[in-house]
Order: sequence, then structure tokens, then C-alpha cells
Amino acid sequence: MFGIIVCGVTVSLISWIYLHWRNVREYWAKRGVPHSPPHPLMGSLTFLQQRNPALWMIDTYQQFKKPYVGIWLFWRPALIINSPEIARNILIKDFDNFRNRFLKPGSFDPLKNSLFTANDPMWSAMRRGLTSVFTSSKLKAMQSLFDLKANDLVKRIKNTKDTSKLDVRSLFTDYTTDVISTAAFGVETTATLTGEDPIRTVTKTLMTFDWYKGLCWSTIFFFPKLADWLRFPIFPESSTQFFKKVFETVSKQRRDNGIDDVKDVLDAILKLKDDGMGNKQGYTDNDIWAQAVTFLFAGFETSSSVLSFMLYELSFRPDLQEKMYEELIEAKKIHGSLDLSIQADLKYLNSVFKETLRMYPPLGWLDRQTLNDYKVDEKLTIPAGTPIYVNAIGMQYDGDIYPDPKTFNPERFLPENEKELKPFTFMPFGDGPRSCIAKRFGQISVRNAMSYLVLNFKFKPLPGAPKPSEVKYENKHLFLVPGESLHIEFEPRN
Repeated sequence: MFGIIVCGVTVSLISWIYLHWRNVREYWAKRGVPHSPPHPLMGSLTFLQQRNPALWMIDTYQQFKKPYVGIWLFWRPALIINSPEIARNILIKDFDNFRNRFLKPGSFDPLKNSLFTANDPMWSAMRRGLTSVFTSSKLKAMQSLFDLKANDLVKRIKNTKDTSKLDVRSLFTDYTTDVISTAAFGVETTATLTGEDPIRTVTKTLMTFDWYKGLCWSTIFFFPKLADWLRFPIFPESSTQFFKKVFETVSKQRRDNGIDDVKDVLDAILKLKDDGMGNKQGYTDNDIWAQAVTFLFAGFETSSSVLSFMLYELSFRPDLQEKMYEELIEAKKIHGSLDLSIQADLKYLNSVFKETLRMYPPLGWLDRQTLNDYKVDEKLTIPAGTPIYVNAIGMQYDGDIYPDPKTFNPERFLPENEKELKPFTFMPFGDGPRSCIAKRFGQISVRNAMSYLVLNFKFKPLPGAPKPSEVKYENKHLFLVPGESLHIEFEPRN
């Protein structure tokens, strides 16, 4: 009798699983949405830890060339947006229905309420509190910081006997760690000049991806409920505790000296906590210092990756180097200096920067989640809770928008050409209210470093080095970053 019951339960369970799987498998077909058949377990995510997601996004865009494509996050239906018009609606026009990201750290994670991952209303309150740090005037006040670290970068290269031994990505990560650590934590660091610093030691561990960290991140990005259940962290506990101690120490010193004006991210975070206590927002200590940690992580690796790809592309393009050099010399002659506002107006410097971001955006998609049922177009309405992925990198590799998209061609972004580009087809910093809050900071840190380097060196590829199109990407990382060391020759200019 017991055996019959067990058999009956087993058959019922198998039948339920099969029927549920059939409903999952037919979900997008019933709605007339283009898609590839899902894997019985992984759904559309069979590429994870085998291929960088950005490359998969490009392939998906080019395979279908439709306004949207249905996918599955394991068994959960989600939608990739390939249309700039629909992207505009999601990111701006109908933003109130897409205020939250789909990715989410676990409830145990001290970074669960960072600006990058927090949901409304906490996200909007924190965004308002931190926006003041990234105004043009506040960033201009950091000119000395950017110049100091750019000078250190030049000194480091000049002091290196054999510059071909320098790992470009590691070199730039030293620089971005220094710049952002000072802005985020108010801590003076020495990684740019020496390659060593306690904070840099920790960021080295954060940028190293193995199968376990890849699993943690993939789950947080694509199956956040499971990440919470399995207690998968964004960062190792030792790293977060290190930054927490740094924040507590420095913030105490800052408070003891008094905060008269918000000068940097640390001031803004401390003020955010004070204001939160006053308006009963209910920020925890973790909510507050998590903002500094997230600012550091979101900036140090993304900016260093962009600088690495930019420099590597330039090493194969001496013509572009000379145009940038002549532009910088001319601007310096006219203005007497090359401050941050002058750099922002240099057409060749900025066109090279933008073309790098087009080809190598650190995060190639923008994830959102519908709060309510949403009418995508006349043919499709999706239910509340559906994950959405705006395929930014797919559009940036569309040959109809960017002819010969695999060729590095900064001419696309010269002022006379850029005005012809279709809106919402270039979104390396996102767009709309939830775009990158530190966009200007990132732009300045890249432009200033590259200006100093172009003025001081010529960049040359090493014999036998892979061409830019042959460079490997990190497959276990969700960001588009180099998967191998990049080396070039730095030749001092006379």
C-alpha cells in the first residue's frame, strides 16, 4: 500500500513538473514573441561562466533583429529590448513602472541597499542625497586630486625600465582605485605610484573572478531569490568588513573636525545619514557605508577597463594618437592649461573615449523589473514582475546604426557626425532617472588620465601581441573586461 502511495505521488509530481515545464517552454510562443527554445534547466542562460554576457547580448540582437526577444532566466520569462523607441519608453516615459532593478543581493548582504541595487523609495531618497556631490562645480573642486594621480601615473611609467612588462589593466586599476578611494573614503592611497596599498590589495581580490564568484554574481543578477536562499554574497565578507572599518575610522575623524560643506562622497554619505535620522528614513549603518563601497567598486574596475581598451586600441592607431596630441597641445597653448572643463570640449579626445564606450561598455545591458502590467506595444502586454533587459550593447553593434561596427572608428562621434545618431542607441552610462550617478566623475577620471598619457608618451603594440579584435574577455565576469593581461610599449615623447 505504501509503495502504491509513493508511486502515485511520484507520478503526480512528475506530471506537475512536466505540465509546468510545458507552460514555461510555450510562454513566449503563445504571445508571438521571437525566441530560441529554452534549456530544460538553465532556460536561456546556458552561456553563463562560458561566455561574457555582453557578447551573448550582441549575438541575440543580431540573430533576431526584432524590437524584442523572449528569454528565460532559468524558468522565469524575461524580455530583451532591442528597440531604441521602446528603450526610451522604459527608461524615461514610463519610468514610474520601471523604477527598480531586477538584480538584488540577499537580505543578509550588507550591500543590499546600495544605490546600485536599492528599490524605491530608498533608492530615490539616496539618489537625491548623493546627487549634490557630482555637480560640475564639486567635481571641478577635485581638479588637484585628478591631476595628482595622473602625474603619479606618468611617473610610474617613466620609472619603469621595461614598460612592456606593465600590465595595462592592473596599472589603470591602481590609478582608479586611488582616485575613487580618496573621493569615496577620504583616504590618501599610493597604488598609482607604487602598485601597492592596503585598499588596492582588497580591490585586487574584488576583480578576480573564479567559478564561485561567477556563480554568486550570476545568481544575484539572474535569480536573486535563490541567491538569498543560498546566501551568495556580492563580495567576500572579509572585503566588506575591511571597507566598513575604513569608513568608520575616517567618518569619525571627519565628524570630529566638523562638516561645514559637502565636498566629496564621504561628506554626502554622512549628511545622508543625518538627514535620514531627521526625516525617519531609517537608514542603517550598513545602508550608509554601503554607498561608499559601491561607488568604489562600480567605478574602479569599469573605468580601468575602459582606459585599458582605449589605450590598447590607440597603440594600433598612431594616427589617432597624433591627432589627440596636437589637439591637446593646441588647447594648452590657447588656454594656458588643460583643466577638466577644457578637456570636456576636446573633440578628438572625446570621440575616442565615446568609441571605446561604444565597443567596450563595462555593462552592456540595463536591467529593470515591471511594477505593474505593461503594454510594450500593440501586440504585447507583459505581467507585473517581468524582468526587462535593454540591450544597449546590441544596439551599439548594429551595422545599420554604426556601419562596420567591429571597427574602431572615433569619427562616428565627431560633433558633425554624432548629431546624426539615433537617440537611445548609445547608452554606456544608462539613461533616464536611474542612469549612472557618477557619470561625470567617470568621464573626468578617464579623460584626465588619457590627456596626461598622450602628452607624455607614444603607445606602440608589442611584436606578436593580439590585435584588439583578438583580445579575450573574462567569461566568468558579468562586466565586459579583459580576460588576459594587456601589454604595450610606452615611448616617451621628447
